[in-house]
Amino acid sequence: MSPPLTHQLRLRVNDVANLFNAIDANPLQHKHLDPEIEDFIENWARNLPRHARIRLTVHLAQQPQQLDSDAVVTSGVQHHFEAKAAHIRTELQHLLQEGRVSLLIGVVFLSLCLLGSQAIGQYAGGTGMAVMREGLAITGWVAMWRPMQIFLYDWWPLARRIRVCKALGHAVVRIHLPGSPEGASLQ
Repeated sequence: MSPPLTHQLRLRVNDVANLFNAIDANPLQHKHLDPEIEDFIENWARNLPRHARIRLTVHLAQQPQQLDSDAVVTSGVQHHFEAKAAHIRTELQHLLQEGRVSLLIGVVFLSLCLLGSQAIGQYAGGTGMAVMREGLAITGWVAMWRPMQIFLYDWWPLARRIRVCKALGHAVVRIHLPGSPEGASLQ
């Protein structure tokens, strides 16, 4: 089996600080990324193959003020996406918990509706009662809509976002300095 391909994204910014959210008071390596840059990186990575390696090259318009900018940016980007993966994982756990509660409520309600429908069918006749019987059965099944939506559809986009953020959390990040050859970067 051949090793996964490395996919590279090149970003151009004026300064290292432009990568990060200006209102975040944390040190650079613990700051959140700028929301537009974060969305851009995530949207790009979302289309990559499942086991792709990721390399982010940040082209700077001016020399960084810090000597260890490469380490700071690498740490900052990786920390940001690892924290985001953990946050989305928590969202997924809450969603699945909501699904379990919704399923329990839905099954109980569906059971009551089907029992009521069956009782109406046994003890009453006529068109009006038939409509009520079918209405109760349909209402019971409609109550199952939310848990089915959660367990069939809502969880997997979150799982995909976790995978993408985890991959970005392991990305190789390099800074390309102005005036340096295309392949050169801070190491």
